[in-house]
Amino acid sequence: MIVLRSILFNALFYANLILRMIILSPVYFLSPRKKAYSVPKNWALSNHWLMEKIVGTSFEIEGLENIPAGSYIVAPKHQSFWDTYALLPWLDDPVYILKRELMWIPLFGWYAMKQRMIPVNRGARGKVMVEVLARTRAELATGRQLIIYPEGTRRAPGAEPLYKYGIARMYRDLGIPVVPVAMHPGLFWPRRKFGRYPGHFKVRILPPIEPGMDPDAFFARLIEVTEKASDELLVDTAERNPNLPLPPTAARRLAELGAASKAAQA
Repeated sequence: MIVLRSILFNALFYANLILRMIILSPVYFLSPRKKAYSVPKNWALSNHWLMEKIVGTSFEIEGLENIPAGSYIVAPKHQSFWDTYALLPWLDDPVYILKRELMWIPLFGWYAMKQRMIPVNRGARGKVMVEVLARTRAELATGRQLIIYPEGTRRAPGAEPLYKYGIARMYRDLGIPVVPVAMHPGLFWPRRKFGRYPGHFKVRILPPIEPGMDPDAFFARLIEVTEKASDELLVDTAERNPNLPLPPTAARRLAELGAASKAAQA
């Protein structure tokens, strides 16, 4: 049953993406930029509906009251493709720093350009990064929110954290709050895997870390609060979903935390 549901969900997920981008292009490209953001936000909501109705996966968000007004950096855990779009409906006007190759994809790249996403050559240094920072400042000056994944790439649930210091530099240079977000969507939509698994999990938006801290102290604080919440949510998710197949990293971390789980190891 999980295989059939996964096949159906994956097929509808990509059909939903392609058809919406084609059919709604006139609305999207003729609308003012911020108003046009309703198209990808509604796409995200439709994906949540598909995943709940087809796969049986639902989630709840804690801490929406922690989202500040104006500009800030959103710093989520990154485990799955799910978390690249999941929070869009709850953010006012988010902007991403994307690898430049994504901007070359037909339709997707045009959509990203409409929203003034910021392309970057990941191997670039010096002047290019100065220009990226300048563009980021310009977008944030209009009240937008910057989404950054502190670990840079997707990590398996329960894996040893591997935060990149770049977010501390952004925190120092931009002078705005950072909002950590803990969640474990990778238990239900694993990276580089076909299967999608039913169950329920929490997304926890933590209190913002206000600007002004020493970058090293900020970096340590970010890791501390995010990983503490991640451990709590890992235990909670395993207890809520006793039949969920766990990746070895999650099973190992639960054992380190002394948490008993009936979930089977994948």
